[in-house]
Amino acid sequence: MKYWAYFGAKLVAIVGLLLMMWSLVKPLLPGAETFDGVRIAPFPGNLWYTAGAMVFWLFAVGLVYLAILDQRYRCRTCLRRLRMPLSRGRWTSVLLGSPRTEYICPFGHGTLRVADLHLETPENAAWKPIDNMWKELEEYEETHT
Repeated sequence: MKYWAYFGAKLVAIVGLLLMMWSLVKPLLPGAETFDGVRIAPFPGNLWYTAGAMVFWLFAVGLVYLAILDQRYRCRTCLRRLRMPLSRGRWTSVLLGSPRTEYICPFGHGTLRVADLHLETPENAAWKPIDNMWKELEEYEETHT
């Protein structure tokens, strides 16, 4: 739940930033024109307004894309960035052991497996939680001391 709440907070922050930026950029763009008392919308007819709106739209989409990309490589438990990429599989055996990269949480909460080979049917990133990675070591220490 914390994972999705953090993502929602990032999106709310991005929307707030974009609204603030639009309120600063909009006065710089040319306003609407009137013809026979009818107000003509500047978006389709004015090149500078349309170009400015499209650049702003591309910037907004880029920010959302970066938020999604950042969220993908975060731990589902502690929200820290995943570290220690490990390459698995081989490029020569694409059918049985396709190449992938595994990332691990620095505190041992789980691993994320991301496919390196992008085919027509995409393999989604798989999060695998680790219950307690130190449990076996603690049991070994208790029995051998």
